[in-house]
Amino acid sequence: MKRRTLALGGVAALAAFGGIGTALWRLRSAAAAAPDGFWSLRFERPEGGELALAGLRGQPLLLNFWATWCAPCITELPLLDRFQREQRARGWSVVGLAVDSPTPVREFLTRQPLGMAVGLAGLTGVELARSLGNGNGGLPYSVVFDRAGAVHGRKLGTLVEADLQKWAQALA
Repeated sequence: MKRRTLALGGVAALAAFGGIGTALWRLRSAAAAAPDGFWSLRFERPEGGELALAGLRGQPLLLNFWATWCAPCITELPLLDRFQREQRARGWSVVGLAVDSPTPVREFLTRQPLGMAVGLAGLTGVELARSLGNGNGGLPYSVVFDRAGAVHGRKLGTLVEADLQKWAQALA
């Protein structure tokens, strides 16, 4: 009886590890490319004009989904803005897509101007974030694209300096 229980437990553990490994492999494989139509997306800018993602293709891109009502988002914006200034010479672009209404975003940017590009994504930004791997739609959410336009990395939650440095070194 004991041997049978141990054998069944071992088989169950192997099946679980195999399932987890397969799921991670699929996520990694599916993560390689941006969703269809991604690089043709355009967003209104808070200051007027348009932000076209097509113009950012071919260089490392850090895309950050944020909102004015999201305290962790507001906390990381100065870090993202500084990263943009420091990495611009290396070809990096940082874009903040505001998953918010235009008026609060404009008011926020009046109080705290940002040098990085900001696009008004509204609620469609939640769906875009989901298509980029953010299954639950939480904020803040960041996605890094390499020069070939493939997804290099993702993070749900507040970024820290170590995250940015790791991505900068990997895509140098």
